[in-house]
Amino acid sequence: MTSLPHKIIQEQIAMGVTLMMLEGALEGDSTNLLKKSLLQQSTKEPISMPFTLGLTSGLTNDLPPDVSPSVQSGLTVGLTDSDLLNRFIDRALQQDQAQTPERSYLGASRLGISCSRSLQYEYTHMPRDTVYSGKTLRIFEMGHVLEKMTHAWLEKAGFEIETHQPGTGEVYGFSAAEGQLQGHVDGILRKVPEGLEACVPALWECKSLNAKSWKQLVEKGVKVAKPVYAVQIALYQAYMEESVSGLSKNPALLTAVNKDTAELYHEWVPFDAALAQAASDKAVHILRATRAKETLPRISHDPDYFECRFCDWQATCWKGVV
Repeated sequence: MTSLPHKIIQEQIAMGVTLMMLEGALEGDSTNLLKKSLLQQSTKEPISMPFTLGLTSGLTNDLPPDVSPSVQSGLTVGLTDSDLLNRFIDRALQQDQAQTPERSYLGASRLGISCSRSLQYEYTHMPRDTVYSGKTLRIFEMGHVLEKMTHAWLEKAGFEIETHQPGTGEVYGFSAAEGQLQGHVDGILRKVPEGLEACVPALWECKSLNAKSWKQLVEKGVKVAKPVYAVQIALYQAYMEESVSGLSKNPALLTAVNKDTAELYHEWVPFDAALAQAASDKAVHILRATRAKETLPRISHDPDYFECRFCDWQATCWKGVV
C-alpha cells in the first residue's frame, strides 16, 4: 500500500479542511483520507481477546491451569513473606486488568511506534504473548499518580491547566475516522505565571521516566530521544485545533518526571505539521489494511532486532518463521 499524496498546510492549519481528513471533509478530493464511503463499505470485526489467569491457588497466579495443586504447593516453597504478599497484589492487579475493556480504536499516543504490524495487532486485539506482570501494571499506575502530582505542582506555581471540558466534564480529546482514531490529552494550559513568556492555550503532556530515559530526553530533546511522544504531541495539536483554537499555533508544554529522583524537565514543543501528516497517513494505512484483511509487514527481517525483542507480539509475529 502506498502513502497518499495529500498535504497538510503548515503555516496555518485550517482544521475544518486539512486535519479533518480522516472524516472525509474534502468533498471531491480523491486522495482524501478515509472518506466516509470507504468506512461504510465494511464494518470492523474486532477480535475478542480470551483471558484466563488459570488460578487454582491464591499464591500461584503465574502458573498455567494444568499444573496440579501438589506441584503448585511445591513451587511456593522458599518464597519469603514479602514474595507471597506480592503474589496476592499481582493477582489482584492482573484480574483487574483482565476485566478492563480493550480500546477499540487506534490511539494517537501509540502511532509513533515504528512497527505498523504491532499497531495492527493491538488494534485488532491480538492476544499478547504474555499477560502484563504485576510489576508492569504497577509501573503504569505510578505514571498516572505522578501525572496528577505534577499537575498539582504546576498549579501551585501559578499555571492553570484544564483536564476536563467546562460544562460537559469530559476529558479533552478528539475522535476521527468514525471513532477509529482517538486521543485524550493530559491537559490544556490556559494560564502561566506572571513573568513567564508563553502563548496560551497550549497542549500540556506529562510523562514519567526512569533516570536513564529522562536523562536522554534532557540531552537530546523529545523529537530525537522520544519520537513516540513527539508524534503524540503533533497529532494532539493538529486534531484538537478544531475544539481548542490555537493549539496548533502555540508550542506544547511537555513535562517529564524522573521517577528515580523526582527531577522535572520541561520542553516547549512547536507544532510539527509534517509529523502529524505522516502519522495520519500511517493510521489510514493500518485501518485500510485491516479492513482488507491484510497483515502488514514486519519492521525487520531479524527477530532479534531491538524493537522485535521487546515487542508484546514477538512470538506471534515470528511463529513458523524462525
